[in-house]
Amino acid sequence: MTDLAEPSPRPVINATGVVIHTNLGRAPLSDAALAAADAVGRGYSDLEIDLGTGRRGSRQAHLQSLLRRITGAEAALAVNNNASALLLGLSALAAGREVIVSRGEAVEIGGGFRIPDVLRQSGCTLVDVGTTNRTYVRDYADAMTEQTGAFLKAHASNFKVEGFTAFVGERELVALGESSGVPVLHDVGSGALLPTDRYGLAHEPTPQESIAAGVGLVFFSGDKLLGGPQAGIVVGKRDLVTRLERHPLARAVRIDKMSLASLTATLAHYAMGEAENKVPVWRMISTSAEDVRARADNWRAALATHQVQTGVEPARSAIGGGSLPGETLPSWTLSVDPSPDRSPEAVLSALRDHSTPVIARIADDTVRLDPRTVLPEQDDDVIRAIATVMAR
Repeated sequence: MTDLAEPSPRPVINATGVVIHTNLGRAPLSDAALAAADAVGRGYSDLEIDLGTGRRGSRQAHLQSLLRRITGAEAALAVNNNASALLLGLSALAAGREVIVSRGEAVEIGGGFRIPDVLRQSGCTLVDVGTTNRTYVRDYADAMTEQTGAFLKAHASNFKVEGFTAFVGERELVALGESSGVPVLHDVGSGALLPTDRYGLAHEPTPQESIAAGVGLVFFSGDKLLGGPQAGIVVGKRDLVTRLERHPLARAVRIDKMSLASLTATLAHYAMGEAENKVPVWRMISTSAEDVRARADNWRAALATHQVQTGVEPARSAIGGGSLPGETLPSWTLSVDPSPDRSPEAVLSALRDHSTPVIARIADDTVRLDPRTVLPEQDDDVIRAIATVMAR
């Protein structure tokens, strides 16, 4: 019965250095996003009522103006996750028809989620064109028939294809689609609303770029680089978004009130130009290696008072979450030296078993903790956990 009374999932401290850690719940929310979810969760809200007229309203109205302003799209829609968003888009626009996809973009992401399977589930027929490493606009043109319902581009967010490669850009595909009335759908995945190359990372495609290129619908996640709650976001042309809104599946995948509130609050950070400072994911990414080292040095000094031997070592932080594969940030870690009778694996396990579990990693036979992904208010908890574990 004690186990039943304990809340689950439990909060943990992410000291792995992986910013968007899928197994740890992806993006932590901003204070404003948490407050917004708490406010609507504690009581009633104007979720689907127009306070001006007293009549029924749309839950989508709460975020549409924000998404239009941020991305430049004509219209927007949010559902419960990005897989649902893509399934809804394909079902509403191309069920019973053919969807043309580059062979190099018929991807699989985590959990066995495959683009071909989603197409099949939505009632579409996959027509793959080109090769794994090279696809040209003529490949799409040659595959078009009277049954073509859409072109689909899917960003390869969790792997890289390098070397002898060629892929068709959004503008080229839009031009081909406009000449024949075929919409272009683009799944950009991670939902980066800020330019990643500003932080020394590779460029990640943004929804804004796809909209500017004329793409019909753009799909992306809410809980990856956007830094909000789990959600699937669709932005694009008004007539296409309207078709999604009116499809029966839209009801089955609609976003709940608490996710909607926290997503709206997160988007407001972008609209006000404060995302880098307010959204935890971007605060972690933008933190300099020098600042990370300063925190690691503080941890080391504090643990020395508990007679715990530690070091500070250079490291690399990863973005994670199927975003920016292979891209890392320079960082520093606190290294905890295991005792002769205690392996690094045993220390790692004991940290996970602490009252506030700390998730770390092992490198060079030592336990490593990266301050970059530890929230500042968790520093004392990390120090306490290490001191307790090493005193046993």
